[in-house]
Amino acid sequence: MIDWLTGTAFVVAGTPTTWAELLGFATGVLTVWLVVRQRIANWPLGIANVLLLMLLFWTAGLYADAALQIVYVGLGLYGWWAWLFGGERRTRLTVSRTGRGEWWALAAVGVVLTGVIWLLLDRATDSTVPLPDALTTVLSLLATYGQTRKRVESWWLWITADLVYVPLYAYKGLYLTATLYVIFLGLCVLGLREWRTDLRRGASATVTPVGPAPVVA
Repeated sequence: MIDWLTGTAFVVAGTPTTWAELLGFATGVLTVWLVVRQRIANWPLGIANVLLLMLLFWTAGLYADAALQIVYVGLGLYGWWAWLFGGERRTRLTVSRTGRGEWWALAAVGVVLTGVIWLLLDRATDSTVPLPDALTTVLSLLATYGQTRKRVESWWLWITADLVYVPLYAYKGLYLTATLYVIFLGLCVLGLREWRTDLRRGASATVTPVGPAPVVA
């Protein structure tokens, strides 16, 4: 099975595209679309997607991205549970904003993790892109955490990561995956708009309308 997944499906600009990359493309687009629409099915499909990408990234020498997929499996299982039972009184989760304290915690974790992964890739592997690989790894982790909690700002993190991913994958010869992340970028903009609308809708629903005082008979 692995031999077939790493085999050539077709060639783009003289560079072979594997079945793993092709299937990762298809499942990735569908997964992000389901996230935009807040469909629970995004989580099981997303887990299948990251397993495909794990194989793809490892064979391309993107070791941090490959290892990241293992973490994604755990986050996918957590996100699946959280969307179903993470709301008040174990109800379905609703879209919310990231608090100031949470932002500071995410920023601190992001800086430390980026430095650690960068040094690890630079000293312990043959990676030719240690810094961008580390940066996109951490941005993706933080964005996925936000996604599991339905934080609307998680889309900004994804947009930032995608702006780095596109040239990074093109540089590594993963042209189909680079194209995929261009599509992801567009879907992230759509997701940001959709979740913002949902957030405003939820806020207006909690406002008690002001009416005339009740008449006392």
